[in-house]
Amino acid sequence: MLTVSHYTVLYELPNSVVSAPSKQGFAIYVDEPEQKENYSCQVAEELDSSLSQLDTSAMTSSIHLLLDLSTGSPMIVDTSFQSKPEDHMEDAVTLAVEEYAEDIHKYLREAEVRFRPKPHYMRKQPDITTGMRAILVDWLVEVGEEYKLQTETLYLAVNFLDRFLSCMSVLRGKLQLVGTAAVLLAAKYEEIYPPEVDEFVYITDDTYTKRQLLRMEHLLLKVLAFDLTAPTINQFLLQYIQRHGVCMRTENFARYLAELSLLEADPFLKYLPSQTAAAAYCLANYTVNRSFWPETLAAFTGYSLSEIVPCLTDLHKACLDAPHGQLQAIKEKYKCSKYLHVSLLEPPAVLPLQ
Repeated sequence: MLTVSHYTVLYELPNSVVSAPSKQGFAIYVDEPEQKENYSCQVAEELDSSLSQLDTSAMTSSIHLLLDLSTGSPMIVDTSFQSKPEDHMEDAVTLAVEEYAEDIHKYLREAEVRFRPKPHYMRKQPDITTGMRAILVDWLVEVGEEYKLQTETLYLAVNFLDRFLSCMSVLRGKLQLVGTAAVLLAAKYEEIYPPEVDEFVYITDDTYTKRQLLRMEHLLLKVLAFDLTAPTINQFLLQYIQRHGVCMRTENFARYLAELSLLEADPFLKYLPSQTAAAAYCLANYTVNRSFWPETLAAFTGYSLSEIVPCLTDLHKACLDAPHGQLQAIKEKYKCSKYLHVSLLEPPAVLPLQ
């Protein structure tokens, strides 16, 4: 059962934030003013309008983010709000219809460049860190499991979060609000039966009001320019698996590795989703089958193994480090029998890439 108390003792907002939320709650920065100047002004006006109407009664509440498994009582979730149970191995979107597989892949490769977050946006965030982002993503994984959300919903939520943070500077006290709005929006886009808005308010332990969450959702849509059809690592991985099939253990391990990459903005945001998916495929394939990148996928994607190696090396390190980290939601998720306990697998200590 998901408990918000897993993430306790957060960050109290300074009084100045409460007195002037529209000035202190967010700040906008733009890397390419010649392209974004008019849009930034529009967002700023919208932001001032939105935040000035927020109910500030919950703004001084602590956000529950830091890991603490020893306290708190379990939350009771109304299952009527949950998505209908589905086999996670059978994703709703089929991306490899034989006649159109190459055209679909070509479109996704073009779109992933347009809808990628800025690789090093965290360097410009004045109040949040990569560690805070990782904690938030770990929590989103738990939310997805609690409400039985599609795998793609998680990937979309993280994409929305990173694209938003790429151009909006956010105080740590509002980070969970942004993440909750991102998964709310992703669920509405991807799920047949998305949880109700009240459920998303509930899982934050009522830290934010329903009005605040809907305002943030509105702002998120504005900043994303309503572009929600973003290619994800999950979509590319599905294509690769459908193009060149592997055993279920290898597939599950590749999925586990791909989700691990979501935790770390640095270094994985510098790689395109198609590259990270290829690295996950290679590492899983080598771990289980002692084979890296088949010729069929090299021809299909245009990626040679040498082009995948930098991301593969980073993913290999992340996998080796995963059992020793504090954030264990992904590892626990893939430890169950449904995924054949693949998070207990360990890749070779050294990869023969030279």
